[in-house]
Amino acid sequence: MIQKAEPSVRLIAYTPDPVTVCALAARVCYSALDFDALKEKLAEQDPAAFLRDVIRSGHLSVIEHASFTFYVEGVSRSLLAQLTRHRIASFDVQSQRYVSMKGRFACVVPPKIAALGPEKEAEYLRQMETIGQWYEGWQEAFGGDPAANEDARFVLPNACATRLIMTMNARELRHFFSLRCCRRAQWEIRDLAVRMLALCRQAAPVLFENAGPSCLSGPCPEGARSCGRAPEIREQFKNLTISTEDK
Repeated sequence: MIQKAEPSVRLIAYTPDPVTVCALAARVCYSALDFDALKEKLAEQDPAAFLRDVIRSGHLSVIEHASFTFYVEGVSRSLLAQLTRHRIASFDVQSQRYVSMKGRFACVVPPKIAALGPEKEAEYLRQMETIGQWYEGWQEAFGGDPAANEDARFVLPNACATRLIMTMNARELRHFFSLRCCRRAQWEIRDLAVRMLALCRQAAPVLFENAGPSCLSGPCPEGARSCGRAPEIREQFKNLTISTEDK
């Protein structure tokens, strides 16, 4: 029986004390002091307030020194194709070449299909079941060849679920959130981006408290293609919480 994939994302590691690290990086830019003196001076001040001012000024290279690593599962290969367009990031993805999908093929169900009702969703899942049978049929046709997965995977769909580990620095994450948290982003990567942002805000609020779609801090860059829901979106991101699947 085909499994319906459920997305989840976990923040599994990040730079310890990212505010201090990034604030020190900013201090280096504006001071003639050596490291020990810089660290002492920073301890006498409020690193968070200083870093907020730096971020507000647009000097974002300093937050590249903080990185965040996520474990993501229950997302489609279609999402993966979009995600890897963000090239200032590191990815390791479950291989369809080395990992057989036999007996573990799970798929993502698009919301528009689910919204058509149980019968249509069941039809979609039957189609996925058929694809799974095709896949296993090709594995058998290759007669136990260890490389069978390599060619059998060609019949697997974009809906096929995958898992991955991904690392981005804070600057690239803010850029990622500005694009992918937008209502005009594709639904699956938007859902992932919002979940990631909630985790980042909990771990490092100073770095991400005002991160999100571009309309949070100014006019929508989409112009005439704007969704026209900026007030609603600003309220949503003001009250962002972590999904129960991601805890």
